[in-house]
Amino acid sequence: MADSTLTAPPGRRPPDAGRPAPSAAVPSARRLELCRLLEVTALVGLVVTQPLLDVLGRSPDFFLFHRATTADILILVAMIALLPTPAVALLGWASRLAGPRARSATHRLLVGLLLAALAVQVGRHATGLRGVPLVLAAAVAGAAGAAAHRRWSAIGRVLRVAALGPPVFVALFLFASPASAVVLPRAHGGAAGTAGSGEHPPVVMIVLDELPLVSLLGPDGRIDATRYPHFAELAAGSTWYRNATGVSGWTPYALPAMLTGRYPAKPYAPHYSQYPDNLFTALGGLYDVRAEESITRLCPPSRCEQRAAPRQGLGVLVRETGRLLGQVAAPVDGRVDPEESYRERTRTEVGLDAAEPVPADPKFRFDSLDDNQPARFTSFLAALRPSGRPTLHFLHLLMPHPPWAYLPSGARYDAPEDLPNDGAGWVDLARARHLAQLEYTDRLIGETLRTLRAGGLYDKAMVLVTADHGVSFTRAWQGRGMDAIVHAAGEVAWVPMFIKEPGQRAGRVDDRNWEHVDLLPTIADVAHVKIPWRMDGRSARQAPRDRTEKWFYDRPGERVAFPGGVPARPAVAAAHPLVGSAVGEKPTGGTATVANLAAFRDVDPAAGALPALVWGTVPRDVPDGTLLAVAVNGRVGAVVPVVPRDKGGRRFAALLPDDHLFTAGANRLDVYRLGPGGALRRLELS
Repeated sequence: MADSTLTAPPGRRPPDAGRPAPSAAVPSARRLELCRLLEVTALVGLVVTQPLLDVLGRSPDFFLFHRATTADILILVAMIALLPTPAVALLGWASRLAGPRARSATHRLLVGLLLAALAVQVGRHATGLRGVPLVLAAAVAGAAGAAAHRRWSAIGRVLRVAALGPPVFVALFLFASPASAVVLPRAHGGAAGTAGSGEHPPVVMIVLDELPLVSLLGPDGRIDATRYPHFAELAAGSTWYRNATGVSGWTPYALPAMLTGRYPAKPYAPHYSQYPDNLFTALGGLYDVRAEESITRLCPPSRCEQRAAPRQGLGVLVRETGRLLGQVAAPVDGRVDPEESYRERTRTEVGLDAAEPVPADPKFRFDSLDDNQPARFTSFLAALRPSGRPTLHFLHLLMPHPPWAYLPSGARYDAPEDLPNDGAGWVDLARARHLAQLEYTDRLIGETLRTLRAGGLYDKAMVLVTADHGVSFTRAWQGRGMDAIVHAAGEVAWVPMFIKEPGQRAGRVDDRNWEHVDLLPTIADVAHVKIPWRMDGRSARQAPRDRTEKWFYDRPGERVAFPGGVPARPAVAAAHPLVGSAVGEKPTGGTATVANLAAFRDVDPAAGALPALVWGTVPRDVPDGTLLAVAVNGRVGAVVPVVPRDKGGRRFAALLPDDHLFTAGANRLDVYRLGPGGALRRLELS
């Protein structure tokens, strides 16, 4: 029988000669895809995983504020480390359907895009480029990187080794970052204070957040009693330490210093496992402790009667982490600060029943405004009752900390998220919104004083009201960073500090060099408790410290010193004379777009919310700085400038803090352009 095997003619190779066997081709393709996956893993780790875990690892307060459990945090970390890579890799893998060349080109494109994203982050930190120039430079860097990756195989080998990065980043987060104390807390027993001779009075302590002393002052350097009657009432019956300063502009460092009596030394998590010796452990053996903490967890469960705050859920963590990634990846300057997402939830939002009657203050024009009261403040008030045992009532309230959303009356208003806080026009708006929310905070202080008196605690108690730090509204130096500290220390460091001792009725002013490490020694002296650890602070019942300079810590262990003394109130422009005046019919001339114009068609004041922030744009031919008068129902509520053009266009924004401007139902909104001699021309709105 003839052999059926085909043979090639002499001098010719068989058709399959030189080709790998099918069994060898499959592993080669798999190896190629694995290499590509490792390269994507490395780049996604550098672009997403590392920067996010770095920010979150240095921000344990992010998890404490959102009441995250260990499981929540571990799931979030797993999502950050594991989900982005498959999402990107799947895009490349899908291109296989178009053939090997398309697959190869798609991979190089992904490498280039990821390198460009990495270049944006590196360029923002290492160069002066910002915005479009930085994006263009990053695009060039990404294209060059992709070309180099195609030409030199060594780059691919380096990337494949770098795929070990994400597990390393996760390990650093879990075991070496400040947030590790929150994820994997280690039990530490804090030292208890010992009872001294004397009475142990109730202690009522309110720590406000981001409140500069100068915001409370009138032109004469005293508390502005017209604008802040309840702070003035408090000052009239307590000791005002007018030269008081916080020790840091960051709550996770400032608050532990206040409650331990020690200057910030290490970037520890504000957690009882890192600060086992603090006010709560010192008083906890003798006092009942009822603590309402927000972005700290300094009171150990063994000592505290803390209200079980509702968890905000994994979804909130994911959403806020996405916003952080947007800040990290942006080609513009911006402080990546998780605290920007912190705000007090209202009583309505958490479904809390009324614990106190509606205030009799006639400025509360709508009964429902009481629903806007912060939920934790409501719980704090409800606990202010006489007790058979000495009790420490502690509240850290995130007021007047942004987001600014309250009018002085307590009504809420909406605002766009992209309004800057610095720059021409914007810093003045930020200050106005801060002061409006401070007026509402003053109302909360008044409610506290009323509740203490009604329950018979006021005379017996030691009452303390202060803030952890301030904030600068000085143009070009706005915020709490090092630039603000250097150029506007009077706004960042100096804070209100009022202490009413038991039985005190007359107010007085003490200008000693108070620093917030003095808080715990002073409480211990008044409460007759001996603190068993060394403190840096000095009790107000002792002689003042000899040093007059102030010590401040932008970072733990890195002390900044600057001269002491009572800060001067920064110059603030008086309200424009048109504010509050009635306007009649005016000639029209020009146009403007108001983003929230529809909100004026059906206003419901009884719902506790008003369209009190007006924002929009004007045509490009309107010069920068042009003044616009914003009126509701024929009365001017604010006069604001057109700010220099930015990514949002040629914009303006105005806060209308007087809720008496609004009525139920349809409200008329008018915007006027101020011309020479104060002439007004009404703009057509759209």
